[in-house]
Amino acid sequence: MKFYFTALILFISSCLQAQNVSFCKDLQAVNTIIADSHYSPKAVNDSLSKGVFKLFLNKIDEHQRFFLQSDIESFKADEFMFDDFINNKQCDFIKRYSEVLSNRIAASKTFLETLKNENLDYSGTDSLYYKSDKNYNYFKDTNALKKYWSKRVRYRILRKLVENDSILEDIISNFKELEKAIKPKVIDNEICLLQEFENSLGGINRFVEVSFLDALAKYQDPNSAYLSASDKTQFEKSVSNSQLSFGIETTKNNNGDIVISYISPGSTAFKNGEFEINDVILSLTSKRGTIESYCLSNETITSFINDDNIDEITFRIKKKNGQIKSIKLGKSSLEVEGNSITGFVLSETVNIGYIQIPSFYTDTESINGLGVANDVAKQIYKLQKENISGIIIDLRFNGGGSMKEAADLSGMFIDRGPVAISKVRNEENYTIRDPNRGSIFNKPIVILVDQFSASASEFFAGAMQDYNRAIIVGGTTHGKATSQLIVPVLDNKETNFLKLTMGQFFRVTGKSHQNLGIVPNITLPGIYDNYKTQEKYKDFSLENTATDVTLKHRPKPKKDYSSIVGKSQKRIENDSIFDTIKTFNHIFINDYVNRTGNYPLSLAFVFNDNKKYNEAWNAYSIAVENNKSIYQVLNTRSTNDILSYNEEDKKLNNELRDKISKDPHIQEAFYIINDILHL
Repeated sequence: MKFYFTALILFISSCLQAQNVSFCKDLQAVNTIIADSHYSPKAVNDSLSKGVFKLFLNKIDEHQRFFLQSDIESFKADEFMFDDFINNKQCDFIKRYSEVLSNRIAASKTFLETLKNENLDYSGTDSLYYKSDKNYNYFKDTNALKKYWSKRVRYRILRKLVENDSILEDIISNFKELEKAIKPKVIDNEICLLQEFENSLGGINRFVEVSFLDALAKYQDPNSAYLSASDKTQFEKSVSNSQLSFGIETTKNNNGDIVISYISPGSTAFKNGEFEINDVILSLTSKRGTIESYCLSNETITSFINDDNIDEITFRIKKKNGQIKSIKLGKSSLEVEGNSITGFVLSETVNIGYIQIPSFYTDTESINGLGVANDVAKQIYKLQKENISGIIIDLRFNGGGSMKEAADLSGMFIDRGPVAISKVRNEENYTIRDPNRGSIFNKPIVILVDQFSASASEFFAGAMQDYNRAIIVGGTTHGKATSQLIVPVLDNKETNFLKLTMGQFFRVTGKSHQNLGIVPNITLPGIYDNYKTQEKYKDFSLENTATDVTLKHRPKPKKDYSSIVGKSQKRIENDSIFDTIKTFNHIFINDYVNRTGNYPLSLAFVFNDNKKYNEAWNAYSIAVENNKSIYQVLNTRSTNDILSYNEEDKKLNNELRDKISKDPHIQEAFYIINDILHL
């Protein structure tokens, strides 16, 4: 027995040493790649050390719910030492953070277990503290840590009670029985969430290492990142029109089970025929090993399924009837359905085309691959057969993608000329041009944007604005004018990756929208106004600069749109649905996002707080649902021909057309484009 215990200690020790060597290699490689290739690398000095220290601690304890102030004081010995550790190739420092975090998580689980046998206080004697700047204090001592978990559990219990019953009197009259039934479930769920954290791929040690490497990347700028193989796959999926996939998407249900939420038509899972929605995934086995789904996050399961190094998995699933099956699947090429384009006709006295672009996807397997620009061109060709007089292009919630696709799309709407200026470190500016004479569409264009329209979306919207080719409508965009490239950290199959900012792009005027965003010609109220998600609010974002112009663009003559802007503002002021949008936004931002102060931890407060939010959200949802359509939303004849063969697609198409018909922002864009036609 003594020999076995000694052997086990030696095995664990050798594993930790191997892991530490791996971290050292990654750390030196990441540092070298940043120094050699980042657009504007920062010196490895005390400033870097201090910045990485802040980002690192925020990453490993994001909500400041684990570490004590004494832990932070101990860690502060490293605040100005990380640069020395990197330069001297000293990597042992990372173990201390893993050990302390593991201990604090273990202590938190112990505290949670003790709460099962305690009578909890819901009288409101204790308070909930809100600080809108999110700069919370770390716990003074373990008693403060215990109190936090007690408050968290009590709040979760009260939230569950009010979510399950909309009548306060009913909850009060049955409180003891309801609380007794819900309490163990809430506590077990909190413990399970902590176990998910511990059981993530690679465990706590690897999580802490990856967090440090990611902090080192993000100190350079917020769009650089350290990626796992799965993260890389997910990123490429977002900008690709095809991928290798099993065709299975998962979610975690209310029971804590990982279940199949979607099966992609045409995928290997779809063709296999034995998978169904809501099948419970018990385990996954590949050449890299087996993971059990119990107390694992859905993100961990998704990472395993999407790992580029895994091409075959045995899914152990439980069917609705309780039967357990093991099914082996291989990946196959699958078109990404979310990255597809459909054109619609908004028809009233005139026909206006409408196209929503979800992302600037491309064919990542080919240099000359066809992506979103080609798909939009096909839809415009079909829409022109419907005699459209203008087009609305919807870029809301489009986070970007391929810059090549943005350049190609821009070129479709101008005669020819520059569409942007690209600047890469230590190289002369490169003017991105539309080489083709002529455009495929010469009629009025309105482009809808919001604060979530970023990167390639801003590239395209900015070019159209600078050429006076379109009116930009909505909210100021995200403000990201940089481009990234994914590079392997090490030269082996098991490597992770670095998404690194390699360049910056500028508008054809030489100006940049970095940190500023594309400012719309006509602003519309939105439910997320003043929700600080844009680039300028992120730590270490690159500054706004300008560059020289070598090839001037030739914009269309600028028209006086002041009357159109005035008409739009008047419509918004007199439209009740925009009043509802403003009301919800005010409640959302001021009473929830930016809430400050102390509130009683009581049933009455949680009930009324939940009620106020739900009433505001329901008022907004009902307003949109009851919003009268001002036009018919029609399919092109080509789309109708395709839908005639698929009833399920026809149902989804009807739902989408109904949504488009009631969307107040699309309706205002329709009014604006009609005003342009009558100018």
